[in-house]
Amino acid sequence: MLTSGASAHNWAGNITFRAERLHQPASLDELRRVVAGARRVRTLGSGHSFNRIADTEGDLVRVDGLPRRVDIAPDGARVTVSAGLRYAEVASALHAAGHALPNLASLPHISVAGSVATGTHGSGNARRALSSAVSAVELVGPDGDLLTLTRDADPDRFPGAVVNLGALGVVTALTLDIEPSYEVAQWLYTGVPLDALSTRFDEISGAAYSVSTFTDWHSGLGTVWLKRRVDQDGLGHPGDDWLGGTPAREPWHPIPGMPAHHCTEQLGVPGPWHARLPHFRMEFTPSRGEELQSELLLPRAAAPAAFAALRELGAAFAPVLQTSEVRTVAGDDQWLSPAYGRDSVALHFTWIPDAQAVRPVIAAVEERLLPLGARPHWGKVSTASPADIVAAYERFGDFAELLTSHDPSGRFRNAFVDDLLAAH
Repeated sequence: MLTSGASAHNWAGNITFRAERLHQPASLDELRRVVAGARRVRTLGSGHSFNRIADTEGDLVRVDGLPRRVDIAPDGARVTVSAGLRYAEVASALHAAGHALPNLASLPHISVAGSVATGTHGSGNARRALSSAVSAVELVGPDGDLLTLTRDADPDRFPGAVVNLGALGVVTALTLDIEPSYEVAQWLYTGVPLDALSTRFDEISGAAYSVSTFTDWHSGLGTVWLKRRVDQDGLGHPGDDWLGGTPAREPWHPIPGMPAHHCTEQLGVPGPWHARLPHFRMEFTPSRGEELQSELLLPRAAAPAAFAALRELGAAFAPVLQTSEVRTVAGDDQWLSPAYGRDSVALHFTWIPDAQAVRPVIAAVEERLLPLGARPHWGKVSTASPADIVAAYERFGDFAELLTSHDPSGRFRNAFVDDLLAAH
């Protein structure tokens, strides 16, 4: 399908894509013809990025019209999925067959390929980013050629080909590591003093399979979400007096005051992994996000200094911040992963949808946290310069060489990628 002169918006509505043409091919051959005939082409996933990483003035391609694939390997260790599927679709199919992914992001409605390409993650001391589950990437190259890169056969290139910013080609399928299905029970603790976040952070982040802390940074309090894997952690919670907080007696939403009926089931009720690891239910599909998002990942050792800096900025947050989430991510070997080479603390911010009011506060956050080793998430709002972003990713030079060798004419680049390469 081709729509000429079409305008499309991202999920949050803060980005209008400038593509001359929007394609939604129904077959691999059709996609190959689009790529071969385009001067510049980018891929649009579910539109959950908050910046212009997917934008282009050339051709924009959606791959969710390609034939659906959820092919589980006979040994039950891997699944190959079409890139345009969303995690909700993949998870439902896997669970029905008795399998699971090791981790999911907070929102299950994001596309697999888009999430992987931007280094998206869930939470947990031992949980790596979603890209770490990828063992093979199938894509259409610059001349419409087909290419498959695998973890085993391409060890020199593969770590740069997974979190690829959409600049390596149009990804058509990904092979993911899977495991047997499991259950998770979710407990919440409200009114936890933020002092405990610094002084007992190891205890908090290690208290469950996946842990998140939500706060506004100015009230001095937070809510800790524990997602406990039943076969590893048991069903119980740490106790009524844990950290000075109170176990929630009713469901909560990450944003104070919002109804919790779209959140995954809480209060310690065990359920399938895919119905507990995300914060939001798979059957609830948000049509538009009334928010902006930014996120920074820092070395785990920098967490106390980062928390102190954010608390000092509390007054600036008050009028513009909806909520902030603290998570942990295990280190990996993906060159452009925000958690490359180090166990990390991820500091996520959900802002009101007012860019003019929000950007100065994001700039203040980055001014404090970039010197601590922070890396901005590739799909979120950032005021950092391309030079500062590139400097935070020590393998960016290797990634630039990979792009030059694979796509010398820059068919899959855009202004976002060009600026990064120019700053290298």
